[in-house]
Amino acid sequence: MRPGMLHSGGMRVERADVLVSEDYVESASLTPEEIYAQVFREMRPRTPIPLIRVKFCRYANASAKVKLEAGMLEVRIADTLAGAPDGVMAALAEILLSKLFRRPVPAHCNERYRRHLNRRDVRRSLDLVRQIRGRKQVEDTQGRCYNLDQIFEELNFHYFHGLMARPILGWSPNASRTLLGHYDPPHNAIVLSRILDRPQTPRAAVEYVLFHEMLHLRYPAEHRGARRCVHTRAFKDAEKQFEKLKEAREALRRL
Repeated sequence: MRPGMLHSGGMRVERADVLVSEDYVESASLTPEEIYAQVFREMRPRTPIPLIRVKFCRYANASAKVKLEAGMLEVRIADTLAGAPDGVMAALAEILLSKLFRRPVPAHCNERYRRHLNRRDVRRSLDLVRQIRGRKQVEDTQGRCYNLDQIFEELNFHYFHGLMARPILGWSPNASRTLLGHYDPPHNAIVLSRILDRPQTPRAAVEYVLFHEMLHLRYPAEHRGARRCVHTRAFKDAEKQFEKLKEAREALRRL
């Protein structure tokens, strides 16, 4: 039996549209419905297996959803995962059903699934899909108080010797306090929360948030197995070079 697959030996499970045999040949590949049937029985051995429908959808990222309603277990998975190995699909099934039944997600399942998503070829595929299908809501760089083009050029000259190519810049449509800024690699865009574009927000705070996002261009995330490190040591060391760091962070705490 291949790693990641579930097996409890000898039983057969019949449903309206799927017949699952536990004594399958090790080299055989299971359908997504069969995988979810196996995981469901492992979690709920006394509950009849519902009708299972797995649909691959054109999502802009690696999203997956599950719901159990009126005797139907409906699973929607991003089509970018359609070719994933059975072990990865089984890990995702355990993650989704654990959340559905409000059970702790097994650590080995998270590890297996994240390791797959962090593969270089999978990351490239997901980035391309996000770029093609994703919608990036970015408003003009000229805000009510601050111009991001101008601030970018000043930071670029001062901290990056003027060598950083300018990405797409803009203010967010909504004034979020929780997400002050983010860099989107597939769209090569930096977006700052409109909450910063106010007279009472010191310029140093806006500069710091934009500088932080610019560092993500200079120091991309590193992937090590199942781990994804966004703020590397080099990133953190470079961030400390911001001259008004203390003033900016204190201003952001007061937002």
